[in-house]
Amino acid sequence: MAREDRERWDARHRAVAAAGAPAVPTPPDALRGREHLLPAGRRALDVACGRGTVAVWLAERGFGVDAVDVSEPALAAGAALAADRAVGEQVRWWPHDLDEGLPDECAGPYDVVVCQRFRDPALYPVLAHRLAPGGLLVVTVLSVVGDEGGPFRAAPGELLAAFDGLTRLDHTERDGEASLLARRP
Repeated sequence: MAREDRERWDARHRAVAAAGAPAVPTPPDALRGREHLLPAGRRALDVACGRGTVAVWLAERGFGVDAVDVSEPALAAGAALAADRAVGEQVRWWPHDLDEGLPDECAGPYDVVVCQRFRDPALYPVLAHRLAPGGLLVVTVLSVVGDEGGPFRAAPGELLAAFDGLTRLDHTERDGEASLLARRP
């Protein structure tokens, strides 16, 4: 990632923190209303975790979570949220440029892998490989379906094609987003 991109994300996360908007642990968007699909498990990976609301939500459900993001201010906000919610010991925060792949420390296998609004097709096989048997993949990306398109948007069917070796539980493409819930056989 270019230095300018990292600085832009850092500034964005600092602005959110300065505005005083309270962070609330939340499930990944694609899992809302389908929380029953969350497997029993011990380990989760939150890719491009931002301020850590999903990582903390998973930790509150008993998962040990590896949370990865390029923005250190975002990770600091996530660590503060985890501490406030008494799950600080369950989340490891990894500052890392995902354009370089996942950090070596995040080797898996994971019972849950979440990637929300970060799209890098080169990372798709890595995410699938990090899943434990029976593990749940939760991915949401920006999409050209129902939107005007752009460089960071998925083509129609991109997630289905990328994760065709997994068992699809749910897939949607509309309103500028695509999401996939899938399980590793």
